[in-house]
Amino acid sequence: MKRLAFAAAAALSFALPAFAGEQYVDGTGYAVSGYDVVAYRSLEMNPPGTPQTAPVRGNAAYTAEYNGATWAFSSAENRDTFAANPAYYAPQYDGHCAYGVSKGGKVPANPNLWRIVDDKLYLNITDVVVGFWEADIPGNITLAEGNWPGIEPKAASDSVIPKFTSEGPVAN
Repeated sequence: MKRLAFAAAAALSFALPAFAGEQYVDGTGYAVSGYDVVAYRSLEMNPPGTPQTAPVRGNAAYTAEYNGATWAFSSAENRDTFAANPAYYAPQYDGHCAYGVSKGGKVPANPNLWRIVDDKLYLNITDVVVGFWEADIPGNITLAEGNWPGIEPKAASDSVIPKFTSEGPVAN
Protein backbone atom coordinates (compact mmCIF):
# COMPACT_ATOMS: atom_id res chain seq x y z
CA MET A 1 0.00 0.00 0.00
CA LYS A 2 2.84 2.39 0.85
CA ARG A 3 4.41 1.70 -2.56
CA LEU A 4 1.16 2.58 -4.29
CA ALA A 5 0.82 5.83 -2.34
CA PHE A 6 4.44 6.74 -3.09
CA ALA A 7 4.02 5.92 -6.79
CA ALA A 8 0.87 8.07 -6.96
CA ALA A 9 2.59 10.98 -5.20
CA ALA A 10 5.59 10.71 -7.52
CA ALA A 11 3.38 10.60 -10.61
CA LEU A 12 1.47 13.67 -9.47
CA SER A 13 4.66 15.61 -8.72
CA PHE A 14 5.98 14.97 -12.23
CA ALA A 15 2.64 15.99 -13.76
CA LEU A 16 2.79 19.42 -12.15
CA PRO A 17 4.73 22.17 -13.89
CA ALA A 18 8.20 22.87 -12.53
CA PHE A 19 7.27 26.44 -11.74
CA ALA A 20 6.24 28.24 -8.59
CA GLY A 21 9.21 29.82 -6.85
CA GLU A 22 10.78 33.23 -7.17
CA GLN A 23 11.21 34.14 -10.85
CA TYR A 24 14.71 34.97 -12.11
CA VAL A 25 14.78 38.61 -13.23
CA ASP A 26 17.98 40.17 -14.53
CA GLY A 27 19.06 43.81 -14.73
CA THR A 28 16.46 44.55 -17.41
CA GLY A 29 13.78 44.24 -14.72
CA TYR A 30 11.86 41.67 -16.78
CA ALA A 31 11.45 37.91 -16.64
CA VAL A 32 13.45 36.14 -19.38
CA SER A 33 15.36 39.40 -19.98
CA GLY A 34 12.29 40.90 -21.65
CA TYR A 35 11.98 38.29 -24.39
CA ASP A 36 8.53 37.11 -25.50
CA VAL A 37 8.02 33.62 -24.06
CA VAL A 38 4.95 32.99 -26.23
CA ALA A 39 7.00 33.65 -29.38
CA TYR A 40 9.41 30.78 -28.57
CA ARG A 41 6.60 28.38 -29.54
CA SER A 42 6.58 29.67 -33.11
CA LEU A 43 10.36 29.65 -33.63
CA GLU A 44 12.15 26.95 -35.57
CA MET A 45 14.04 24.76 -33.14
CA ASN A 46 17.44 23.66 -34.37
CA PRO A 47 18.88 20.21 -33.63
CA PRO A 48 21.16 19.64 -30.63
CA GLY A 49 24.71 20.84 -31.25
CA THR A 50 23.63 23.89 -33.27
CA PRO A 51 22.66 27.36 -32.04
CA GLN A 52 18.97 28.07 -31.64
CA THR A 53 16.97 30.63 -33.56
CA ALA A 54 17.18 34.04 -31.87
CA PRO A 55 14.25 34.77 -29.55
CA VAL A 56 11.84 37.65 -30.07
CA ARG A 57 12.26 40.72 -27.87
CA GLY A 58 9.20 41.92 -26.07
CA ASN A 59 7.80 45.42 -26.19
CA ALA A 60 7.41 47.54 -23.04
CA ALA A 61 3.89 48.42 -24.22
CA TYR A 62 2.73 44.79 -23.85
CA THR A 63 3.41 43.41 -20.39
CA ALA A 64 1.83 41.06 -17.88
CA GLU A 65 2.54 40.25 -14.25
CA TYR A 66 3.09 36.67 -13.20
CA ASN A 67 5.03 34.92 -10.46
CA GLY A 68 6.11 38.24 -8.98
CA ALA A 69 7.71 39.42 -12.22
CA THR A 70 6.92 41.56 -15.24
CA TRP A 71 6.90 39.74 -18.59
CA ALA A 72 7.16 41.56 -21.93
CA PHE A 73 5.59 40.48 -25.23
CA SER A 74 5.96 41.46 -28.85
CA SER A 75 2.21 41.94 -29.31
CA ALA A 76 -1.02 42.34 -27.38
CA GLU A 77 -2.10 38.96 -28.77
CA ASN A 78 0.94 37.21 -27.26
CA ARG A 79 0.41 38.99 -23.94
CA ASP A 80 -3.21 37.83 -23.85
CA THR A 81 -2.22 34.28 -24.83
CA PHE A 82 0.27 34.22 -21.96
CA ALA A 83 -2.26 35.63 -19.50
CA ALA A 84 -4.68 32.80 -20.33
CA ASN A 85 -2.13 30.11 -19.33
CA PRO A 86 1.13 31.58 -17.98
CA ALA A 87 2.49 28.34 -16.48
CA TYR A 88 2.44 26.76 -19.94
CA TYR A 89 4.55 29.51 -21.54
CA ALA A 90 6.89 30.41 -18.68
CA PRO A 91 10.25 28.61 -18.71
CA GLN A 92 10.82 25.76 -16.33
CA TYR A 93 12.54 26.30 -12.99
CA ASP A 94 11.42 29.91 -12.70
CA GLY A 95 13.68 30.92 -15.58
CA HIS A 96 16.85 29.49 -14.04
CA CYS A 97 19.36 27.41 -15.99
CA ALA A 98 17.96 23.90 -16.47
CA TYR A 99 21.40 22.29 -16.34
CA GLY A 100 22.22 24.23 -13.18
CA VAL A 101 19.06 22.86 -11.56
CA SER A 102 20.07 19.35 -12.66
CA LYS A 103 23.31 19.93 -10.72
CA GLY A 104 21.46 21.22 -7.65
CA GLY A 105 21.63 25.01 -7.90
CA LYS A 106 19.90 28.14 -9.10
CA VAL A 107 21.91 30.09 -11.64
CA PRO A 108 20.66 32.57 -14.24
CA ALA A 109 19.67 31.52 -17.73
CA ASN A 110 20.33 33.11 -21.11
CA PRO A 111 17.14 33.52 -23.19
CA ASN A 112 19.13 32.81 -26.38
CA LEU A 113 20.03 29.31 -25.13
CA TRP A 114 16.65 27.64 -25.21
CA ARG A 115 15.00 24.36 -26.13
CA ILE A 116 11.43 23.13 -25.96
CA VAL A 117 11.21 19.52 -24.74
CA ASP A 118 7.92 17.72 -24.20
CA ASP A 119 6.14 21.05 -24.74
CA LYS A 120 8.09 22.83 -21.97
CA LEU A 121 10.56 25.70 -22.38
CA TYR A 122 14.03 25.19 -20.88
CA LEU A 123 16.79 27.80 -20.73
CA ASN A 124 20.51 27.40 -20.02
CA ILE A 125 23.32 29.77 -19.03
CA THR A 126 26.19 29.41 -21.55
CA ASP A 127 26.89 27.66 -24.83
CA VAL A 128 29.29 25.30 -23.01
CA VAL A 129 26.53 24.35 -20.56
CA VAL A 130 24.17 23.74 -23.49
CA GLY A 131 26.62 21.06 -24.66
CA PHE A 132 26.41 19.30 -21.29
CA TRP A 133 22.61 19.69 -21.25
CA GLU A 134 22.20 18.32 -24.77
CA ALA A 135 24.48 15.33 -24.12
CA ASP A 136 21.61 13.78 -22.12
CA ILE A 137 18.50 15.96 -22.18
CA PRO A 138 16.13 13.31 -20.71
CA GLY A 139 18.62 12.41 -17.97
CA ASN A 140 19.25 16.06 -17.11
CA ILE A 141 15.51 16.76 -16.93
CA THR A 142 15.07 13.78 -14.60
CA LEU A 143 17.88 15.07 -12.36
CA ALA A 144 16.48 18.63 -12.42
CA GLU A 145 12.97 17.43 -11.57
CA GLY A 146 14.37 15.50 -8.63
CA ASN A 147 16.44 18.47 -7.40
CA TRP A 148 13.85 21.19 -7.96
CA PRO A 149 11.62 20.58 -4.92
CA GLY A 150 14.62 21.03 -2.61
CA ILE A 151 15.99 24.18 -4.24
CA GLU A 152 12.77 25.83 -5.48
CA PRO A 153 12.06 27.60 -2.17
CA LYS A 154 15.49 29.26 -2.20
CA ALA A 155 15.76 32.84 -3.41
CA ALA A 156 16.13 33.46 -7.12
CA SER A 157 19.63 33.88 -8.45
CA ASP A 158 20.91 37.44 -8.36
CA SER A 159 23.83 36.75 -10.68
CA VAL A 160 24.24 38.25 -14.12
CA ILE A 161 24.20 36.08 -17.22
CA PRO A 162 27.77 35.60 -18.50
CA LYS A 163 28.54 36.98 -21.97
CA PHE A 164 25.00 38.27 -22.39
CA THR A 165 23.80 41.80 -22.85
CA SER A 166 20.21 42.84 -23.21
CA GLU A 167 18.56 46.18 -23.11
CA GLY A 168 15.27 44.52 -22.25
CA PRO A 169 12.15 44.94 -24.31
CA VAL A 170 11.92 47.54 -27.02
CA ALA A 171 10.43 50.84 -25.96
CA ASN A 172 7.28 52.22 -27.39
